Amino acid sequence: MKKAGIITGVVLVLLLALAGWFWFEFYFVFGEGVKAGELNYVVHKGYVFKTYEGRLIQAGYNSKNSTATIQSNEFKFSVASKAVADSLMRCTGKQVELHYNEYRGALPWRGVSEFVVDSIISVRYEPMVPTVPIY
Repeated sequence: MKKAGIITGVVLVLLLALAGWFWFEFYFVFGEGVKAGELNYVVHKGYVFKTYEGRLIQAGYNSKNSTATIQSNEFKFSVASKAVADSLMRCTGKQVELHYNEYRGALPWRGVSEFVVDSIISVRYEPMVPTVPIY
């Protein structure tokens, strides 16, 4: 009888530890913030779980060497809300500010990225101005 109680206790402790790890890995918000840049695309894709995935292009200057060069960084993200994704699909090519939550791991039904956008802070249209005269 005592052996069954010990085994049950060990199994319960292991299940609780596994549940705690799963929550920490996939549901604990590790970080949150705002990213700004030009929205490149938002797509709805997937084989089993159809998720919304997007990419934001952040332009800036790289001044690590003696000559400043223009660089761009990509911010790949997932969108869990259909309403937010539909709004973002209409903003392609515009300057946007997006609020996101960062998780330690991605879940297949939430998206392929650890970064999940949950709201749009601002959208503005800034047409590209050529730096070299066009003839």
